[in-house]
Amino acid sequence: MTAGTASPPLADRAPSSPPQRRSREGLAAFGFIAPALLGFVVFYFWPTLRGLYFSLTEYDFFSRPRFVGLDNYSRMASDETFWNAMKVTVQYVAINITVQTVLAVLIAVLLQRVTRSVFVRSVIVLPFLISNVVVALLFYWMLDAQIGIVNSAITGLGLDAIPFFGEQSWVVPTIALVNVWRHMGYTALLVFAGLMTIPEGLYEAGRVDGASEWRMFWSITLPLLRPVLALVLVITVTGSFQVFDTVAVTTSGGPGDASRVIQYYIFDLAFQRLEFGYAAAVSVVLFAILAVVAFVQLRLTRANESDLA
Repeated sequence: MTAGTASPPLADRAPSSPPQRRSREGLAAFGFIAPALLGFVVFYFWPTLRGLYFSLTEYDFFSRPRFVGLDNYSRMASDETFWNAMKVTVQYVAINITVQTVLAVLIAVLLQRVTRSVFVRSVIVLPFLISNVVVALLFYWMLDAQIGIVNSAITGLGLDAIPFFGEQSWVVPTIALVNVWRHMGYTALLVFAGLMTIPEGLYEAGRVDGASEWRMFWSITLPLLRPVLALVLVITVTGSFQVFDTVAVTTSGGPGDASRVIQYYIFDLAFQRLEFGYAAAVSVVLFAILAVVAFVQLRLTRANESDLA
């Protein structure tokens, strides 16, 4: 452009073509998702592929992996400790999910009906913000058979002390209820968010028709809450199958193998026995189980469908 020549007005400039605009938007979108994608590949996808590879090898960290095919998987079929760990884990999950879901729904309904205070919600979710290790240590001291404050109160009533972490019949329910205390506030907030999507007019219509709160809960709240409950169940079930911290801090899998859950068994195999190949195979099996459980839950609960229309 020569000196003194005015540039064309903005209105006269040719707009960029749609393909160019889509290309720029695509590059901008990729720039936003690139950090998360990089983290996913580095910390999830690549370790998963490495785990699959190690599951087909005999590997003790100090020597090169030796390919053994499906030997690690066939070993699991006759591994009594593995099957006991699965049984203990299922027992833990059943107790944890049942109690946690019932209490979370109850708390969420009370939040919706009684108070929607932000302060109350903050107090309810507070235990979830505490580290798993801190919670485990706190309850380990409180429930100690000798010096724990809970057993001091029990013996003060003239009853025998209860070895919460030292007796096989008590240890799994105790660990489950410890984790219920920590997680139920967060679960309740997820359910509460689902309750907020239900139109208030439905409850007003129910009251006009003379329906009780109990009747409206079963006929309105639960059916319309189904997609949210499905998501909550998938999250809590998969999380419960991976319990580790509480067991490692309190019982280390004892007494005997009464609290040796599958995640602690994987840790024991890999970092105490240095059987990384077999530990990887058990991890792959756990991953497959969780994938199947999540898929079945989503299909049975019709999580992608809503009764709100």
